[in-house]
Amino acid sequence: MGNRDASRADTVASRAYRGTSAGTAPGGLRVAARRGPTFRRRELGKELRRLREKKGLGTKEAAAAIESSESKLNRVESGHNQLPRVRDLEDLLDLYNVTERSARDHLLMLHRDSLSADWYRPYQNFMPSGQPLYVGLESDAAAMRAWHSQLVFGLLQTENYTRSLFMTAKPVDERTTEFVEESVALRMKRKSIIHRDDPTELRVILDEAALRRMVGGPDVMREQYEEIERVAALDHVTVQILPQNLPTYRALANFVILDFDAGLDPVVMEEGASVMTVSDKPREVWKHARKFDAMRESALAPAMTAEFLHRLAREIDDN
Repeated sequence: MGNRDASRADTVASRAYRGTSAGTAPGGLRVAARRGPTFRRRELGKELRRLREKKGLGTKEAAAAIESSESKLNRVESGHNQLPRVRDLEDLLDLYNVTERSARDHLLMLHRDSLSADWYRPYQNFMPSGQPLYVGLESDAAAMRAWHSQLVFGLLQTENYTRSLFMTAKPVDERTTEFVEESVALRMKRKSIIHRDDPTELRVILDEAALRRMVGGPDVMREQYEEIERVAALDHVTVQILPQNLPTYRALANFVILDFDAGLDPVVMEEGASVMTVSDKPREVWKHARKFDAMRESALAPAMTAEFLHRLAREIDDN
């Protein structure tokens, strides 16, 4: 690995494992840690769960206090749902004996911020279960570590590649043209996190099979290879390829680990056939971090990514 690649890898790794109190924009300028509505919802939910458990109450008792159901309260505590009424929050804080004014004001502020409209709301009806929570947290991530084995990772995809994926599945999944176009638009908007002024640091490992799988035809694939090479050249992005002929460890499911600047634990998203599961349990995050590190050690050095993509493009031309 060259000096530039090693430096980039060290930067991503250090941010991913240590975290900082604020992000660093290009040029070394410090920027405030990002806190979107989804992030705030998850912060509030974690604190409400901590307070409830500290009080020794079950979700049934707490839900009854605000005339809600256990399932709804569970989704509030996990950050999936908003707590719509400020009165409900006040009642929960009374139940948990939170009397200190500063503590109550902080939680009321989190609640207010959590009610803001998420940028992805217009696309929410086109997203599979679990994806709204993940996409909201993705927007606030300081660093990401991703593994994809069958398809190019979403934040690296071109518009033509993404549209080809959805169009191929359209008749099988019985989706509408509106679903396809809105899903493509959502994926393209999500890519902005690696191109903004304070970009998310991204490290991706792609299985060679993901790059060889023909999507949309030769022209689409050549354009896709060029896009990966272009994005991988950014200082805050590292892309490695895991060759097919290596008898090494490969995780069966795609996953992404999101790391944040401060105030929220890392989360891991694992992708299933039609659902995304998001967890901040330390054991789950650490298990996937070990998987990522094992594949990173076996993958080609980042400096070899461009040449590998060039070779794949030549093979397409030869055929």
